[in-house]
Amino acid sequence: MTFLSLFSAAFTCIAVAGLSPNVHPRGSLDNARIQFESGKGHVAFLGGSITEMDGFRPMVCDRLRKRLPKCEFTFTNAGIASTCSTTGAFRLASDVLAKGPVDLLFVEYAVNDDQDAGHARRECIRGLEGIVRHARAHNPNADIVVTFFVNEGMLKTIAEGRTPLTVAAHDAVAAHYGISSVDVAKETADRIAAKTLTWKEYGGVHPARPGNALAAELIGQVLDAAWKAPLRDGAAKTPAPLPSGPLDEGNYGHGRFIDPKTAVLASGWTLAPADWKKAPGQWRQRFRDIPLLTATEPGAELTLAFEGRAVGAYVVAGPDAGKVEASVDGGPAATVDLFHSFSRGLHYPRTVMFATDLKPGKHTLVLRMAKEKNAASTGTAARIVQFVAN
Repeated sequence: MTFLSLFSAAFTCIAVAGLSPNVHPRGSLDNARIQFESGKGHVAFLGGSITEMDGFRPMVCDRLRKRLPKCEFTFTNAGIASTCSTTGAFRLASDVLAKGPVDLLFVEYAVNDDQDAGHARRECIRGLEGIVRHARAHNPNADIVVTFFVNEGMLKTIAEGRTPLTVAAHDAVAAHYGISSVDVAKETADRIAAKTLTWKEYGGVHPARPGNALAAELIGQVLDAAWKAPLRDGAAKTPAPLPSGPLDEGNYGHGRFIDPKTAVLASGWTLAPADWKKAPGQWRQRFRDIPLLTATEPGAELTLAFEGRAVGAYVVAGPDAGKVEASVDGGPAATVDLFHSFSRGLHYPRTVMFATDLKPGKHTLVLRMAKEKNAASTGTAARIVQFVAN
């Protein structure tokens, strides 16, 4: 081992001394700190219901306010229950970046990529890598922290000595881009094994106060490690270095919504707020008054022009969710099932992809409601919130 490598190893050990082994500091959070110490800063939280709820997020906000009392913070809560990193990548532009450059972005999707989306490794990477690349394309100085929460199945996997698929995939993205990660899942499993915490005390999939406080404390360790020493004189922001290439060329780094108004409706579709009194199942307040592109009968057809390598739709899929047949540029139609296992009693928000890995450029999607449906569905409906493209 060379002197330089010995010095580097020693420095790494010093830098992380006192941290939980489940906290992984990488890169630097100096850009955010420089911005915050200038008097103003934008902090955003992107994730599912664990982010949306009154949990770890406001605790982290309180920590930042106490640490930097002179900073006028703008906090963006971009958590939406049930959504996965795929949806996050496509709504990042409208729900976060449209509010201004982000100085510090917290991302949380390990649980929803597991239990809600059931993602394979590829989709976990495409979603999270897309979020990272898009955020830094918008603001090259953006600092990012990724947090992994936990459910019962993930706990079992950790107890068996393995890393949950979603955690491994997301941490691979974090490592590739030099982003700090906070493994609440492993920390919780370790404390349960040591009998210093129970799953009941933690609070379950949606953590109770002790579980959220644990997450906030681990995130606080990342901030403490990064901001322990005073900023050097003349410290200036430095764009985050990009690796030579992405982990997955098909990542959703150009993800965006496409307004349903741009679709050409051939027959059977309407664009208006849903009549929720007639729609079977429960629905969430955020979807109550927004226009949805809706079809309920087989054969309903539309055409959408888009540009990019991938196309899909952000939908609410209820007990009557059907299947669609999607054809791009006159190619063979792929059948996509909108129904989800959680659709039985809820109009469940999810993103479905109709085509990926297309050649870059302009394309045309033809979407048609299929006659067949999922055996568990009561109908053949589609309710589209937004089309998505990358």
